[in-house]
Amino acid sequence: MYHIVDTNVLLVASKKAPQASLSCILACIKYLQSLKESGILVIDSNRLIIREYENKNSHSGQPGVGDAFLKWVLMHQATDRCEQVPITQIAENDFAEFPRSLDLAKFDPSDRKFVAVSLTHPAKPVIANAVDSDWRNYEQVLKEHRVELNFLCPELQSKL
Repeated sequence: MYHIVDTNVLLVASKKAPQASLSCILACIKYLQSLKESGILVIDSNRLIIREYENKNSHSGQPGVGDAFLKWVLMHQATDRCEQVPITQIAENDFAEFPRSLDLAKFDPSDRKFVAVSLTHPAKPVIANAVDSDWRNYEQVLKEHRVELNFLCPELQSKL
């Protein structure tokens, strides 16, 4: 199964998100471990997702589960455990593949790469999120554009 993982999942798994409950942390850890065991991570060929992971996690794989996931990504990015898709960057945090919709005009620019990757990949992988409420706020309009979301910590995902 194909997966796209927002950076906040790694942060929660490494206990770097103070708003995350213990059940949320455990859900993120379980999700990342399952993906490493049997999933396929989908990333962009421009390395934008990897660079974001690197900016917020340790290359050494320590001390947290999210850091270990980054190390796994770096080791497997060129294997059959990761699929890279090209996305067309037309400006910083803007992509040709991102839906042109007034309803998405205020969608978090730093998360647009995940949407572009999902829409580019033939399987339209689901995007996993832990604590970022922006995803919940745009869930319906994203769904209208064929972008599905996996809320690992639904207790933190109230609509604003």
